[in-house]
Amino acid sequence: MRKRRSYRLFIRIPFWTIVASLLLVTILKWVPVRYTPLMLVRAVQNRKADDFHTRQRWVSLDEISPEVIKAVIAGEDNRFGEHNGFDWTEMQRMLSDHREKGKRLRGCSTISQQTAKNVFTLGTQTWARKALEAYWTFLIEKIWGKRRIMEVYLNVAETGPGLYGMAAAAENYYGIPAKDLDRKQACAIAACLPSPLTRSPDRPSAYLRKRQSQLYSLIPKLRYPDWVR
Repeated sequence: MRKRRSYRLFIRIPFWTIVASLLLVTILKWVPVRYTPLMLVRAVQNRKADDFHTRQRWVSLDEISPEVIKAVIAGEDNRFGEHNGFDWTEMQRMLSDHREKGKRLRGCSTISQQTAKNVFTLGTQTWARKALEAYWTFLIEKIWGKRRIMEVYLNVAETGPGLYGMAAAAENYYGIPAKDLDRKQACAIAACLPSPLTRSPDRPSAYLRKRQSQLYSLIPKLRYPDWVR
C-alpha cells in the first residue's frame, strides 16, 4: 500500500502533470489566448466596481504595428531575440550592481517570462510561482518560439485598468487599430507596461514623457528578429 502511494505521488502524478502541461502549451501554440489568470484576478479585485470591464481583442501579429514590437523590446527585453527565455547577462549585471554599487535588486524578467507568468500563473509574489514561471518559460521557448511568444504577449499584457493587449490599448487610448500605431504612440504604451494601472498614455507624467523619449531613441540601436518588419 505504501509503495503504491509513493508511486502515485512521486511518479504517476508528476508524469501526467508534465504530459498535461506539454499538451496545453502545444494547443496554445495555435489557439488564441483570450483569457488569463491575471484577468480573473483583476475581475475578482474589481467585482464591486460597476464601471470595471475586461477588454481584450485577439489579433494576429500581422495586425499589430512593427513599431509596437520594437517598442516593447526596447522597453522590456533588449535581448529578446538572442536569449533562451532567461537573460543571464542582465541578471549578472543586476547582481554586480547590487554587490559593487549597493544598488537595489530589480526585476530582470524577459518578455518570455512575463508571457509565461501572465498565461499560466496567478502572478503571486512567491518562490513557488517563480519556479512555475521558469518551467512554463522553458516550455514556450521550445514549443512556441519567439514569434508566437511575442504574439501572445502583445495580446495578453495588461495595458490599463481592464485593458489587455495592444488592440484594446490602441482603441482605448488613440481610437485606432493596433496596426496603425506609430512609433511615438507605441513607445508611450510600452513606457506604461511596468505599471499599467498607475501610468496612462493619455495622461503622461513628466517621467512617462522622458521614458517615452528614451525608448524612441533606443529603438534604432537594437537588433530585432528577422520576422520584425
